[in-house]
Amino acid sequence: MTALRREMVDVCRRMNSSGINQGTAGNLSVRTSSGFLITPSSLPYDAMTPEDLVEMDFDGTYVGRRPSSEWRFHRDILKNRTDINVVLHCHSIYATTLACHHTTIPSFHYMTGVAGGTTIRCAEYATFGTQALSDNALVALKDRIACLLGQHGQISLGKIFESALWLAIEVETLSRIYVQALTLGEPPVLPDDEMARVLEQMRRMSYGQAPDAEGVNDIARPRAGVI
Repeated sequence: MTALRREMVDVCRRMNSSGINQGTAGNLSVRTSSGFLITPSSLPYDAMTPEDLVEMDFDGTYVGRRPSSEWRFHRDILKNRTDINVVLHCHSIYATTLACHHTTIPSFHYMTGVAGGTTIRCAEYATFGTQALSDNALVALKDRIACLLGQHGQISLGKIFESALWLAIEVETLSRIYVQALTLGEPPVLPDDEMARVLEQMRRMSYGQAPDAEGVNDIARPRAGVI
């Protein structure tokens, strides 16, 4: 648990250094054998220590400092999504810009598929820290691993810290590209059949880590006799 806490603090600080988070905004949680760990309320990441992280149970009880005000959607996502272990929430600039307009990111770029579908949905607005916000987030995250929160920010999920952080940065990058593309007019979107191929390719390749299906394209393979 000590190593997990240290890693979590490191990822929190990387959220800030990567530019997707600032101040005391945003929060992070990870599943544990007895519940989950979550960042405390109103404590800057630079001042946070591993001991400051809050142990919570799924019944809402906790040990230690007061948990993040957004503990409800962290709890509910971890409880309902057994396919993931990490929930990352931040107020990254471009994703939040789109969220302020309640904009769902369409398949204007094939990388939209990294969130698990043809769009990155925007959840309906609800007051921060409420059950209503958690309920709305769960709807937007159905069959997805990322979403925007209306007039609020973004949520990205992962099996491990690294995947959740990578996804949050990717959602922010896509948001920035989309905002800039909109200055030239509404960009065309990839059709559903192409996005189906993209999603299958991403699943098959784990995004670049496995060969294409036989007969589809040339297959990259190690050169014989070379280590």
